[in-house]
Amino acid sequence: MQRMLSLRRERGWVGLGVSGKSLFTSILPVVFLAATLVACSSAPPRPEPAPLPPDPKQFTVREVWRVDLGGSVTFPVVVQSTPSASAGADGVSGSGAVVAVATDPGRVALIDARTGESLWRVDLNTTLTAGVGHDGRTVAVVTRGNELVALQAGKEIWRQRLSAPSYTAPLVAGARVFVLGADRSVSAYDGQTGFRLWQQTRSGDPLILRQSGLLMAVGDTLVAGFGGRLAGLNPTNGAARWETVVASPRGTNDVERLSDLVAGVARQGTEVCVRAFQVSVACVDARAGQGGGVLRWSQKASGATGLSGDAAGGDAALLFGVEFDGTVQAWRRGDGQPAWSSNALRFRASTAPLVLGEGLVVGDDAGLLHFLSRTGGALQARFDTAEASRPQGPCRIEGRGVAARYACIESQFGPGRGIASTPVLAGNTLVTMTRDGVVHGLRLGPSARPQP
Repeated sequence: MQRMLSLRRERGWVGLGVSGKSLFTSILPVVFLAATLVACSSAPPRPEPAPLPPDPKQFTVREVWRVDLGGSVTFPVVVQSTPSASAGADGVSGSGAVVAVATDPGRVALIDARTGESLWRVDLNTTLTAGVGHDGRTVAVVTRGNELVALQAGKEIWRQRLSAPSYTAPLVAGARVFVLGADRSVSAYDGQTGFRLWQQTRSGDPLILRQSGLLMAVGDTLVAGFGGRLAGLNPTNGAARWETVVASPRGTNDVERLSDLVAGVARQGTEVCVRAFQVSVACVDARAGQGGGVLRWSQKASGATGLSGDAAGGDAALLFGVEFDGTVQAWRRGDGQPAWSSNALRFRASTAPLVLGEGLVVGDDAGLLHFLSRTGGALQARFDTAEASRPQGPCRIEGRGVAARYACIESQFGPGRGIASTPVLAGNTLVTMTRDGVVHGLRLGPSARPQP
């Protein structure tokens, strides 16, 4: 598998091609280097995934719509749901939830989550590295040329050059667009004009993950991850309201010392629970006033993807994540102690989980969605995005194991049908996107929510 490492120099950012098939490089998102890494291809191959149990089909999962954007998805795409804007100059009519999606070549769309109708589409004809941030009206993405592009009603309204690359989906909120840069900077832009309002920069370790970092709004506080530190900023001027250490770098080299906070948080009120890459999970009080930035607890953990468990999505007692080896782990929200774990999805390069009613849903790199019990991780149902998209019946699987399944899928669709990002619930539609640029809208059957 081809991976891309980038070296920061005084005159710009230069890409270096590196090959490697180790478990570490298959899980570790691409990083920025300040020094040369060696021996990347000498590690053992990725272990064979655990065999999957039969689908118990405790409820049905059906596809209600599908949109093919065209183009692959290799950048750290974020599929985000927001209420749609009211009819008007933005060109969006009706009410309900919308999702914004994009693919590598710069194809961006705003989709009505109820029907799968594309409210608008645009082709920017430039490669993307981050997205998609939106508020139902303004959509923002970042290009490989380090440009922040804002769109409304399928038209570009402005673009601004950034000081560094960005791999984090922009945050569109409060008539502003916020960007977390790979140089550990946070900047704010006027949503209508693109004028830069302010910029804050932190120093940090020489490496940074090429995956979406932590950038979100909690009340009237902008919360951002700077390496292993979490900061609360005033969104109007960038002034720091609080800052706390969530994870301290450890290890003997720059890769082992990576501890960046990653996208995907379990939020309850002003408390946000976050993942520090390969180091820990922790909960922090993100309120704006007195008591803001207090670290509630921290627990050692070894994973690369974010957490789930938002109170709005259902579970105030537990939070959930997936570890490096694919183990699905639950922690008690109150003190961080492990509640349960399941190794049924080991070595399947799973997405972060989504809390869905009384259950969880996790995607993998074979294009499967696994619906799990929230109380122990037992499988309740499974959905195959490859099977749903197959035009001419099932392909013939020759041999055993996951490698044979991948060969079967690729024989009809080509490589890259894995789930590209954490699924999202938009209204009553579960939306997921695969790496071949296909967006699926799904609904659960008569038992509308998984049972524990």
